Amino acid sequence: MASALSEAEPMDASTLPLTSAHLVAMAAGFLTVGYFLGRTTHRPAAAAAAHVTGAGEAANAGASAGAAPEKRRRRKEPLEVDRLAESYEDFKMVLVVRNDLKMGKGKIAAQCSHATLGLYKDICTRAPKALQRWEMCGQVKVVTKVETEEDMLALRVKAKESKLPCHITVDAGRTQIAPNSRTVMAVLGPAELVDDVTGHLKLM
Repeated sequence: MASALSEAEPMDASTLPLTSAHLVAMAAGFLTVGYFLGRTTHRPAAAAAAHVTGAGEAANAGASAGAAPEKRRRRKEPLEVDRLAESYEDFKMVLVVRNDLKMGKGKIAAQCSHATLGLYKDICTRAPKALQRWEMCGQVKVVTKVETEEDMLALRVKAKESKLPCHITVDAGRTQIAPNSRTVMAVLGPAELVDDVTGHLKLM
């Protein structure tokens, strides 16, 4: 009986059996600790990243603001021929072909197309009224010829003196003619002023 009345010795925790409840509790504890550690660790990094991103956006905004005035400064003024569209009704384009190059008919047609498109692209944003007037006149195109490159360049000088836009096509020289040959010049404007420049030329 004495042995039955004696105090029970404390049990060693390491000898207690691990039940499913114990394992779940331990896992929950580990997850909780990991969650709070993760929040503490990543929050400063996220804040730093947000700070860097904000600084980059501010820098980009500043660069864009600085680039806008520069683009405005580089924007070219309207051409004089655009103002002439308000005073003249008849507009036309004259194509001047170098006859001394002895190009075939197909080659001439291709070079005239290049010159027409080249001039159109040159002035589409700087003389929209002139182009509109020319289109209203049926996009009149007259093909003429000169015998030398010097004659063509002299016509370009005269066209510029009359404030008429012109474009000279330079061929790559893959067929028929030498590379970098000036083949066709296109000039556009009021018919009266264009005739002052090219009216003496013979038709192609």
